[in-house]
Order: sequence, then C-alpha cells, then structure tokens
Amino acid sequence: MEKIIECVPNFSEGRDMRVIDRIAGAISGAGGVKILDIDPGEAANRTVITFTGSPEAVAEAAFRGVRTAAELIDMRVQHGTHPRMGATDVLPFVPVSGITLEECAELARKVALRIFSELGIPCYCYEAAALRPERKRLEVCRHGEYEALRDKMADPALRPDFSPETFTEMAARAGATIVGARNFLIAVNFNLEKSCPVSIASEIAGDIRESGRTVTDADGVRRRVPGKLKGCKAIGWYIAEYGISQVSMNITDMETTPLHKAFSEVCLAARARGVKVTGTEIIGLVPRKCLTDAGQFFIGRNSGRYDEESLLEEAVRCLKLDDLRPFDLKSKLI
Repeated sequence: MEKIIECVPNFSEGRDMRVIDRIAGAISGAGGVKILDIDPGEAANRTVITFTGSPEAVAEAAFRGVRTAAELIDMRVQHGTHPRMGATDVLPFVPVSGITLEECAELARKVALRIFSELGIPCYCYEAAALRPERKRLEVCRHGEYEALRDKMADPALRPDFSPETFTEMAARAGATIVGARNFLIAVNFNLEKSCPVSIASEIAGDIRESGRTVTDADGVRRRVPGKLKGCKAIGWYIAEYGISQVSMNITDMETTPLHKAFSEVCLAARARGVKVTGTEIIGLVPRKCLTDAGQFFIGRNSGRYDEESLLEEAVRCLKLDDLRPFDLKSKLI
C-alpha cells in the first residue's frame, strides 16, 4: 500500500493574501503534494493549509513552507486573536494510509531537526513526536506564546527541543515552530449571538473542554473541575471580523465526541447562560462521515430512509454551517 500522509501547518498570517499565496506556492513547488484547502482567518490572523502526499514529498513541502513563512512573517509585529508561538506556529503530520502514527512521529522529529539545523528556527516536538512526556500537549509547548520565548530559551527546562541557548535574530523574527504527529482532528468554532460577551464564551469553553476549569471554593481552596467532553480542547474568544464571540474547539477524539455531540453540548451550556449558538464554522476540512453521522443524529429514527446527500444537507442545516459564509460540501469534505 502506498504511504500517504497529511500535513496541516498553521501560519501566523491571515490578512495578507500575497503572503499566504507565496507560502502556498512554496509548498506546491516542492512537487509531489496536493493542496486540499487554504483557510485564512483575518481576525485570528492565521491560515491553515492542508496538503497530502508521500512522506518524503510532504516533509520537503513542509520545510519549504516553514522557510518561506520565516522570510515573510515578522513575529515582532504580528498580532491576532489565536494563540501563537511562531511564523509557522504548528506543523502536524497526520497518517492517512499505509503509514503508522509512530512513523509520522519519527518524520516530524527529523523535520524539526532540519528546520533548526538549516534555518535556525527553534522547534518543540509535541503529541506523538514529543521528546518529553509533558510536551505531548500543544498548550504546554505554546505556554506564554511568542512573548515568552526569549525567557524560555534561556531556561534549560523550558527551552525548545531543538534550540540555541540564546534568543537569536532568527528566533526574534520567526519565533518557534511546534512540530508533531497526531491523528485527524476537527477544528471548529461555535458562533454565539452578537450580544454575548467573550467572558461567556470562555465560561462555556471551560464547561466543555476535557481539562475543565479551575474554581475557588467558599473556603478559598482552588480545585479543577473536569469538563463534559472527552478529547476536546476549547477556548473562548472575540472575533472582530464577525463582531461575535466564539467557542473555538479542537476535537481530537471524534469517536468519543462526534461533532454533533460537541455542538449539542455547547448549545446546552449557552442556553444555561441565556445566550444562543447561531452557527458553526469548520476550519480546514472535515471527514464526510462526521457530517453524515450528524445528519443521522438530527433526523433521528427515520434517518435510514435518507440518502447520503440528504444526510449531509441536514447536517449543514442543523449545525448552521453557513452562518458566516456559504458552506461548500465539495471543497470542505474529506
């Protein structure tokens, strides 16, 4: 079986399409890869590019994308809603067919080493590629974001896995890149009505995400309350581009927490606070099965009478996937 992997780099630029086009051109120019989706976000100032190919071709294309991003994006002046550590913030490799997650992890480590050795960009390794157990979690690697990188590089306990000991000119400009291997995830934002403040979005995220939130008891003791959904990470933020607050979520375990379950739980948590979920925004691509399963869920016991296209249309309608812009099933589905 031919080995096929997917790469989903997140670049810290979502406003200047000239920059995004040049990065995408560097990726496709490597040869042997197919770009499936380019998803820029102006307010988040972040673009997700999804491409696939053989491990060798994807590794080369990823490296070229990182190199071009470092040339065009200056982290000293970059700002946006989304947390970020570098010009290429996150660089995950995802097994598609004929290859294991561990093989992708080994490839990720090699790419991280090459990025540091040839470009001088510090790199953390996360998820399956993590070289330290605590760095499996992306949020641990990204803690403090770009602004904390200088101090982290000076501390052996916090320094990136591949890194100089001092804050170099390249690190100042390009930040650090977090390279890893993971299984497929769904990146999704749930839109809240315009009157909803970002504080409510953050509260809902704390209720939902697996890690939960910290509360203080009446006696002043702080404790962690776990969230409702396994395999989910979430934060609340305000998107000026749309004039709304969102619950931004990564679903890392689609079997345990399917998309429709996450949507339903966010709706319940919002309703408990007197606000409404107006729609859903998919970032990047989503597996076809996620939406057919959602269609079956919303239709209920009579879903067996519907064909696949009808199930997809029902999912789009019930999840309100066209709330912010038209949702194109042909280009958004894997």
